Amino acid sequence: MAAPNALQPTATLSGRVLLPGDPGRALMLAESLLDGAKMFNHNRGLWGYTGLAPDGEPLTIQSTGIGGPSAAIVIHELIGLGARRLLRVGTCGAVAEGLRLGDLVIVTEAIAADGASRALGADERVPSSRDLLETVIATAEPPFPEEGHGEHAIHQGPIVTSDVFYDDRGLERRWAEAGALAVEMEAATLFALAAARGVQAAALLVVSDIVLPERVRIGQDELRAAERRMGEAALRALTARARA
Repeated sequence: MAAPNALQPTATLSGRVLLPGDPGRALMLAESLLDGAKMFNHNRGLWGYTGLAPDGEPLTIQSTGIGGPSAAIVIHELIGLGARRLLRVGTCGAVAEGLRLGDLVIVTEAIAADGASRALGADERVPSSRDLLETVIATAEPPFPEEGHGEHAIHQGPIVTSDVFYDDRGLERRWAEAGALAVEMEAATLFALAAARGVQAAALLVVSDIVLPERVRIGQDELRAAERRMGEAALRALTARARA
């Protein structure tokens, strides 16, 4: 491929990559999950890191920024550089009943209500990669999905990918009626690019907001704890997949 534009690698890229949107989350996950992490990229504020996972093999954590267009550039360049298993670790707003702040959502498919994935040729619904999805599900810790217990639950199902964060169109109920659990901004783009380029992709999300009946935001300390749970679950999936 041509020289990368968004990424200017300063360390080795692993074939397995965690993809947070937030650069700060990338740093937090690198510090908590990796041994000997070195900065992989700092260009354009898209912080990325490569270090050793607990299985002794390299793993890269690379932020994508906000939304499909930014994610598309980063993911395209990562694949060109050799990434082969990409797992998004992000946040979402719940639109379905039964989800609580701090719960995790394993994404089975994304309803493409965004422009980036459609520009990449996505249909109305874009599935995650079957093999990696099954590994994420298989390595998820209990409770799964024991919503009735005091612990935070892990749900699985469709989500919506949208370009709009503050959306006044009132589409959330329609999305819930279509079976969506939550809404976020990057998964459909990831899935579309992965399918087109023949690599594996999945997404694991933290419920950071309850959208209906009115928006409620998670507290900062609770969010950090949920992000760590998400990172640990994602790490189990990628290391298990590496041994498969």
